[in-house]
Amino acid sequence: MKKSEDVFSINEHEVMEYYGFEGEFGKIKLKIKMFRSWILHKWAYSSPLSNFVINIQKSRGVAIGKNCHISPYVLIDLVYPELIEIGDNVTIGSNAMIFGHINPTANLILKKTHYPRKVAKVTIKSGAVINPGAIITAGVTIGKNSIVSIGSAVFEDIPDNCVVLGNPARVVKKLDFENN
Repeated sequence: MKKSEDVFSINEHEVMEYYGFEGEFGKIKLKIKMFRSWILHKWAYSSPLSNFVINIQKSRGVAIGKNCHISPYVLIDLVYPELIEIGDNVTIGSNAMIFGHINPTANLILKKTHYPRKVAKVTIKSGAVINPGAIITAGVTIGKNSIVSIGSAVFEDIPDNCVVLGNPARVVKKLDFENN
């Protein structure tokens, strides 16, 4: 297998291309960027102080609105944090994971044919609740005031004012705010 056919070199090249880095100096810049992101993530990951977590995640490039709460042990994409947008009054429970990219394979054949890297923005609209253990994948929008139940895996957009459950997550209830 040629070096250019090495899946890890291909992954590195894809990330470098996304950030506009080239050559050996670009590789160094990418490594510094990833190391910085990882260090900031480590600080935020285990902190019980939601405001601290939010400030650290913002410094990584995550867009976060007002009056949000992020619990400890939340993983927000380490490679593309700037693709995550969180609205106002959002709650994210412990052990939730939010990914702006999917690159699930080290198998070169799958990577080149059926499972290429997907890089896409994730939007969590205002008032949404992401319960503990939920997984939000690249390209997904979570609707305003929607609730993602514990341990659910979201692969498709969720409409406003819904409760979703399961793997894959599916709408189990529409929330009615007119009678409140």
